[in-house]
Amino acid sequence: MTQDKEKRTLIYKRTHSGDPNPETGILGNNKCMGRVRGWPFEAVIGIGGIGRKPQQERIARKLTWVGIDPKEAGMGEDGYPRLRFAHFLYYGDYGPLLEEELAPNLARRMYGRNVRLIFDSSLSEEERLEVEKILDLARNEPPSGQLEGTSHRSSQRISSKCRSNSCRGRSAAR
Repeated sequence: MTQDKEKRTLIYKRTHSGDPNPETGILGNNKCMGRVRGWPFEAVIGIGGIGRKPQQERIARKLTWVGIDPKEAGMGEDGYPRLRFAHFLYYGDYGPLLEEELAPNLARRMYGRNVRLIFDSSLSEEERLEVEKILDLARNEPPSGQLEGTSHRSSQRISSKCRSNSCRGRSAAR
């Protein structure tokens, strides 16, 4: 493995769209993930959960976004850093299904055990290879806030407004 591929990666299940903001690529604009945004990681993979809310949002079981190399972009209203990314890929509700198309082992781990968030250090070798495959999709994407040439973000219906109560003052790590 190259040094570039040895990134501490946070994988988490999303219940809603809107954070990160798909247009700016900023995570924490609506208080989502609270204190988790301050944890040490070099990459984030957001996947749709399986409950009623993710189904309504049309993100259930899908890869929704990937961010690599986070940098602080000021403090959020919740007192935790807002993050932008050196490489930002946003699919939203147009993302590929995790279990069918991209990462069946990771999907089994996240959905079968009802895991809310996990770091790649606790994954099996097969799951880690799938995480690398997902990170590879974003490695050549532009930084947060730059939509030019990114058909994944510019050609889809996107909502930059977080509509979930879970973003407003509660940490998603609960």
